[in-house]
Amino acid sequence: MAATRRAFLGLVPGLVTLPQVANLRASEPPPPASSCEMLPAADATLQEALRRSVVDLGLRPDLDSGRMAVALLDLSRPDKLRYAGLNDHAMLYAASLPKIAILIAGFERIQEGLLRYTPAVREMFTRLTRFSSNVDASRAIQTIGFEYIARTLRKYRFYDPQENGGLWLGKGYGGPNDRWKRDPLHNLSHGATAAQTARFFWLVEEGRLISQQASAEIKKILSAPGIRHKFVAGLADVPGRSIYRKSGTWRNYHADGALVEAGEYRYVAVALLEREGGGALFPPLIRSIDRMICGGAA
Repeated sequence: MAATRRAFLGLVPGLVTLPQVANLRASEPPPPASSCEMLPAADATLQEALRRSVVDLGLRPDLDSGRMAVALLDLSRPDKLRYAGLNDHAMLYAASLPKIAILIAGFERIQEGLLRYTPAVREMFTRLTRFSSNVDASRAIQTIGFEYIARTLRKYRFYDPQENGGLWLGKGYGGPNDRWKRDPLHNLSHGATAAQTARFFWLVEEGRLISQQASAEIKKILSAPGIRHKFVAGLADVPGRSIYRKSGTWRNYHADGALVEAGEYRYVAVALLEREGGGALFPPLIRSIDRMICGGAA
């Protein structure tokens, strides 16, 4: 049994024996206020535009029933951020999207000197993000620990019972010791809110998640998506777009979150949807959002 577990975890016994490729420990901890800043209040104009976009795609019943949540953050003008959210604080099942919690806690552990950022760790994080590898996600969870992940999410306010939850990772993605705890508020094993997912991408882009170095490395990991569906498919034919994303799909549950860069424009878009075949609605949704923010910019 011990040999089987070591084989599944694979990288864990040798984590500290591989050559170190980066030292992400900061000389001093990041300012708590900076890493814990919450999203700005909703911009009324952007809020109405986002609602119209969702309704025009025939998604009003999903929105009204609480089976859909959307968040949009326009970062194009750093001095005037614009935010809009629809059911954005509703916590929904999000499949593989909460694997971003592994990155948050993993780089926190590296920051504290409890985990070396070796080539093996970097590749593990990359595969679980770009290709949504369940094997690598479960390895990383066992390496970091469920309790540590939960504490880190609370530390940075990605999960707050007073705010209807947020990001939650209470189960692995296959293998031994796979189950831990469901979210105490909504009984979800892999949960997210659109607002906290958008906040993750915002803090990464601003260099304020864990540390500036850690944020830059997380952004690299989020780049070059290996699964070309949902938001990625929707922007595939739009020139000049760079996308950093994490998605999730399980049965009728669909999720996508992305930071999109387009010349002078930058925005974060997140959508969570419970609907049969709902993944097909994400490409037209992101194209509509992209036009909303960028107009016809190439």
